[in-house]
Amino acid sequence: MDEPTLVIPLWADLTAVGLGGVQGALFASGFRGERRLDLLGVAIIGIVMGMGGGLIRDLLLNVTPTTLQSDWYLVTAAGAALIGMLLAGVFRRLNGIIVGLDALVIGLFGAFGTSKALALGLPIAPAIFVGVCSAVGGGILRDMIMGLPVAIMHVGSLYAVAAAAGCLVLAILHGAEIDLVTAAAIGIVVTTVIRLLAVIFDISLPEQRALYRRKVAVETTAIPIVKPHGD
Repeated sequence: MDEPTLVIPLWADLTAVGLGGVQGALFASGFRGERRLDLLGVAIIGIVMGMGGGLIRDLLLNVTPTTLQSDWYLVTAAGAALIGMLLAGVFRRLNGIIVGLDALVIGLFGAFGTSKALALGLPIAPAIFVGVCSAVGGGILRDMIMGLPVAIMHVGSLYAVAAAAGCLVLAILHGAEIDLVTAAAIGIVVTTVIRLLAVIFDISLPEQRALYRRKVAVETTAIPIVKPHGD
């Protein structure tokens, strides 16, 4: 495999980190009462959301964390978090766009993780696992730091499943000798589309006990839900 496939373009990595930082700020700004966060708290959540996926990816791959090799990652994550906090009201009025960006971030981190794993010679299944962990890692760390139930473990719009689908498509295309960059782009599109469809149509995996539908994904309350006729 060509060496350039090991390198994720800085602009692409920083785009994912920045969008993750904004997502973290919007999440943090929604707390009220005793759980409300100050400026430092918002910055920490933004950094965790922006950099967490990349850190988990590189730790699983046993390589030096890319996010610690440049000042830009930390600056981008913290800056994006602060911007997200200051403009939280504006962003919330553009909720549909934010959900779309969230889906794109999942796709980016998943594709970056799987691509890097494949480039380092990992088999398909472990490479997909790394990609999914990278996609959902920031959210898991966020929930753990905040002392909240881990969102991906509960009923809600497909999140990890969308990431897994995109990573699987990427790995299959790469196995079919498709260029890794092209395969990654297609994987990102697959993840993004599945995530958006899951939010719009309120699709989720079956509950452990199908007694009621508990919506964990906050964004589903702000986007029109398309219900089949007859419901």
